[in-house]
Amino acid sequence: MRVALFGDIHANLEALEVVVADAREQGCTDFVCLGDLVGYNANPAECLELVRSMNCPVVKGNHDEDASGDHSLDSMNPTAARALMWTRQQLTEEQREWLRKLRMVRQVSDFTIVHSTLDQPTHWNYVTNRFDAMSNFSYQFTQVCFHGHTHVPRVYVKDSKVHEVPAGTIVIEPGSKYFINVGSVGQPRDGDWRACYAIYDQESKLLVFRRLEYDIAKTQQKIIDAGLPEMLAARLADGR
Repeated sequence: MRVALFGDIHANLEALEVVVADAREQGCTDFVCLGDLVGYNANPAECLELVRSMNCPVVKGNHDEDASGDHSLDSMNPTAARALMWTRQQLTEEQREWLRKLRMVRQVSDFTIVHSTLDQPTHWNYVTNRFDAMSNFSYQFTQVCFHGHTHVPRVYVKDSKVHEVPAGTIVIEPGSKYFINVGSVGQPRDGDWRACYAIYDQESKLLVFRRLEYDIAKTQQKIIDAGLPEMLAARLADGR
């Protein structure tokens, strides 16, 4: 099985369409979504429906939870909160109910998927270094776990110790565990504006990260036309 793993789409339809097309060109037979389909950008309903049409495993992200609920967003960053309030208005009640029903953690074949962390998936904690990753390995019962949330591709490996390796081409070695962030489709935050996702070939135990250009100007104009905060459009080009 050749699996395309993608997440943190954040309603960026142009980026998502490029990722899906590329994955199919690369011979992917299966797709797995790591959450945050909505938020920030201007096509939440379209992105949700595209992912849903793929009938693939999906886990819930924090923006999916906030967009599908009716709770106050006062404690959030004002820009994110404004985008989420707008997103709530764009989704039908049936779409919001679909988001509400998404699971936090799933096992897919021989690997696990979660949006944030395995130790406290509902707390939306961030894994930004090997110390953050350490606690997750105690809750990881498969050799590999894929996640998202930080929008930064990272690979943490546990063998004799926990360490980070570059997110490029990774061979899954026997006897080691891997906690892997596949990066962000719709809003990367590692200084590279291009859409990011990963392909996992289960037979060869090979993981490859891919970066793809998309029509970023179109995405930015949609944000502005929707009346969303202009900084959401500007920061896409900075990969932040």
